[in-house]
Amino acid sequence: MKLERILQNQGFGSRRQCRQWVELGEVRINGEVVDDPGAEIDTAGLVFEVEGHSWTFREKTYVALYKPAGYECSHEPKHHRSVYSLLPQQLVARNVQSVGRLDQDTTGLLLFSDDGAFIHNLSSPKKHVPKVYRAELAEAGTDALVQRLLDGVDLIDEPQPVPALHARLLAERTLEMSIDLGKYHVVKRMIAAAGNHVEQLHRSGFGGLHLGEGLLADLTEGQWVYLEEADLQQLHSAARKA
Repeated sequence: MKLERILQNQGFGSRRQCRQWVELGEVRINGEVVDDPGAEIDTAGLVFEVEGHSWTFREKTYVALYKPAGYECSHEPKHHRSVYSLLPQQLVARNVQSVGRLDQDTTGLLLFSDDGAFIHNLSSPKKHVPKVYRAELAEAGTDALVQRLLDGVDLIDEPQPVPALHARLLAERTLEMSIDLGKYHVVKRMIAAAGNHVEQLHRSGFGGLHLGEGLLADLTEGQWVYLEEADLQQLHSAARKA
């Protein structure tokens, strides 16, 4: 692939802008400046530098972000900052999209990709990919609340009662629950239908990936990381099992 095309493909700007990067001597491969925009480069395992910053060529990109509160999952937010402002401009330029959404006040694990099939596979309601949440409750939780969630609660837009896959109290007002339904405010609505209310919501897991574990072990609010092949396989497996 031509070098200028590689840079454009990886989100470094228009073809003209990428050509200028190269002609100005700002691009290095294996430590050597490459100043020919038309140079044919093998992209397999390619690592290159632009303005001294190292980048790995990725045909498709897959990212996990620890979303803080106060960010909207939109490129054109109305009342808060855009969650995309937490990602490098090169990823935004590649048109990465979030896999589903989290409310502006909800924190936790959010995935992004520019692979449309990947996004559809994990966000399709037909796949029932499990997600794990931790909710801070307005009132003390009870065993009866947990049981109602496990048995299934009535939601106005669902023909059948919706059960949690798993639910347990972690503290007097802290509830952990997992669901495989991806609908608007579904966790808040389920807990309300069970007789309590959510004051704060955090998503700790998605499709077998969990904050605080593996590649995501050291991720803190506002930080992101590229997903590795093992993580992608885990996500695909969760979608197949669903």
